[in-house]
Amino acid sequence: MYYSPIIIQLAGFKSNDAALFLSLIVSGLNAGGTILGIYLIDASGRKKLTLGSLSGVAIALTILSVACFIIGHGNASQVYVWLAIVGLALYIIFFAPGMGPVPWAVNSEIYPEEYRGICGGMSATVNWICSVIMSISFLSVVDAIGLGGSFMILLGVTVVAIVFVIIYMPETKGLTFEEVSNIWKEKAYGKDKNDISLVEKTIT
Repeated sequence: MYYSPIIIQLAGFKSNDAALFLSLIVSGLNAGGTILGIYLIDASGRKKLTLGSLSGVAIALTILSVACFIIGHGNASQVYVWLAIVGLALYIIFFAPGMGPVPWAVNSEIYPEEYRGICGGMSATVNWICSVIMSISFLSVVDAIGLGGSFMILLGVTVVAIVFVIIYMPETKGLTFEEVSNIWKEKAYGKDKNDISLVEKTIT
């Protein structure tokens, strides 16, 4: 989103007007996808929506990487230029409904009540610090390894995220804060209710 006009130009659209117009379409897709995510987050569940979003993002980044590698090696065919644009559009289409809103929703649900404020604040701070690092380093990475290589790095991060979500992310759809808290206690101490009760007595 930060560099969509530049990415579009690097992919082969040299016209500033065309790049700006296409980036506006990308922004519109992001807004529409976010609205869709508001409905899907409760209809399909957080974990399913996140995995679907990340899987689509991985496909989009693969398309983007391949198209940009081919363009970067001197093949400026309009087919590959439009393929890169399609990859960028697909990225936003899959990102916006899932990875856009879900982390913020889950982040407000998974912490114990006594730590929810500080943990939510710490998580948001880390998110924005990483966002700043991403924004100031992206063009330097592109200069160093090319647009295709840059998207390959993001593809690797996406694959790691998919594995992380599968293993560690709980499904919090329809659960109360207490039930979410019990999920973590079960992960830490097993499903024996006596163990959980003992932990609660120890905490209190």
